[in-house]
Amino acid sequence: MQDLSESRPAGPRKLSRAARRVQLIEATIEVIAERGFARTTLSDVAGRAGLSHGLVNFHFESKDLLLSETLSYLSEEYRENWTRTLAEAGPRPAHQLDALFRADFSPHLFTPARLAAWVAFWGEAQSRPLYREKCGANDDDYADRREAICAALIAEGGYAGDAARISRALRLVTEGVWMDLVIMEQPYSRDEALATARCAAAAFFPRHFSPEGCLD
Repeated sequence: MQDLSESRPAGPRKLSRAARRVQLIEATIEVIAERGFARTTLSDVAGRAGLSHGLVNFHFESKDLLLSETLSYLSEEYRENWTRTLAEAGPRPAHQLDALFRADFSPHLFTPARLAAWVAFWGEAQSRPLYREKCGANDDDYADRREAICAALIAEGGYAGDAARISRALRLVTEGVWMDLVIMEQPYSRDEALATARCAAAAFFPRHFSPEGCLD
């Protein structure tokens, strides 16, 4: 494991305030992934970003604010990704559900550091009120969209089942895969992760899905 006290090159010396904040948030994601939520310090983040402790304080004032802004950043990044992917999927419900799976395992978000940071925020008791504040509305919107898609698939395919329960089961599979890949010594690939989610969909919607993808 890399010594977090070692500084990285900071890149351009003069960055905009917004760009510097993103630099520090990205460093925070990496530190949380390595050290966990509770053990992350401003000094760790400064060292990872190649900046001074004082500059971190200037932009975020406290560890609590830095963690809060990091969670907001992750939540908005996730929301933008799935809404964009869903918008590109077209009107067919099977294509839309597959778009949500692909969004959850998209290469630029499906990274070891981001997965570990999300799991750290989920698992830290003291972060739960913060998580609900920063991510609750986005999570509810995502859940409503997924449930509506499941209801449309049930109607289209004549399937049995409750849309809310099926939607919840698919969420648990996806989040379980994320956790799997954080805790396993030898994680499986992104393609296998996506196939696992599609396999779960195939159990509920066998005429629309297989582990290889959407059949519609």
